[in-house]
Amino acid sequence: MESGKAARPLLSCAPMEAVRLMIVAGEASGDAHAAALVRALREAAPKLEFFGATGPLLRAAGVESIVRSDDLAILGLLEIARALPKFWRAYKLLKAAAIENKPAAVILVDWPDFNLKLARALHRRGLKIIYYISPQLWAWRSYRARSIAHNVDLLLSILPFEQEWYAERGIDQVEYVGHPLAGEVHARLDRAEFCRRNKLDPRRPIISLLPGSRRKEVERILPPMLEAAALISVRRPDVQFGIVVAPGRSSDEIRRIVRSQRATPEPLPSCLHIVSGQSCEALAASDVAAIASGTATLEAALLGTPMVVVYKESWVNWNTLGRLITVDHYGLVNLVAGERVATELMQDDLNGERLANELLSLLDAKRNEETRARLREESAKQTAGWMQ
Repeated sequence: MESGKAARPLLSCAPMEAVRLMIVAGEASGDAHAAALVRALREAAPKLEFFGATGPLLRAAGVESIVRSDDLAILGLLEIARALPKFWRAYKLLKAAAIENKPAAVILVDWPDFNLKLARALHRRGLKIIYYISPQLWAWRSYRARSIAHNVDLLLSILPFEQEWYAERGIDQVEYVGHPLAGEVHARLDRAEFCRRNKLDPRRPIISLLPGSRRKEVERILPPMLEAAALISVRRPDVQFGIVVAPGRSSDEIRRIVRSQRATPEPLPSCLHIVSGQSCEALAASDVAAIASGTATLEAALLGTPMVVVYKESWVNWNTLGRLITVDHYGLVNLVAGERVATELMQDDLNGERLANELLSLLDAKRNEETRARLREESAKQTAGWMQ
């Protein structure tokens, strides 16, 4: 369990009996990784108490909620600007709680725009700051490495190249603990059982559509996915589609967007199913998938599912923040591999026709098997490194 590996350096940083730790996670993926970390720490030290900024999984893990971070899951400059009073209240509440409770350590999980500011304020107060899941400074905003150097006592890295990247900048308080997904991605159902439960035919091709976990992501990314599904169904009527609902999103949201697409030039496929709470199972059962850039691309890679990585931002965000990105790849699966193992369709490149063509190409038996073999090879290599 990689969360268990991440727990080991934490256990050496502070006394672990009958003490309180603060943990702050903002987005859905951070909430999941933080909850796994809390469970691993409690296995080693059952008397630990936690409080902080929580999503639903951290609350289910028994963490006292000072701030509900799922109310702050906002994407983009305009959305954040409108919500600044909410963020400011959350910041003040967490800062006050940390000062009052004097935790043995403050564990900050991803969420850099918020957490780096909190790290600065709390480190100045003498609190020990541990950052789990490095901000992607190697992709953009590399100047923030100064904040890590000055305000973070221990950075737990989950990607293999990050420790060296920080070392080149004179930052040595970094420990590589491996990705939380390594060894943890398993489908609970085989293809036959998944299809039985979701009214799909296991003998026919299946394409999964994963439009993301934030509301704005889904609203921007699902429509071109649905357009692609409509185009594919004309050329391949045998193909079935599953829209995978991310944690924190609802099936009703998905149905609303699907209903709004009924007026497209091509009718939506008759075999279009909404799948909730079964993302790994859907990916494992799928012949191919279209996936919003993020953690799910790594899950698909570990399961060996050929994919197209997609993303679409608002015009303002893409032409401001997007231009600051300095890496060659957007998808995590490609970043970890260091090469393009999955096609990426970003922003203006993401439209129904291009996505349909890419997915149909991946359905070709020869290319599908070659892609699966490449993903198996890359996953084995990376998992071996993560599990060391």
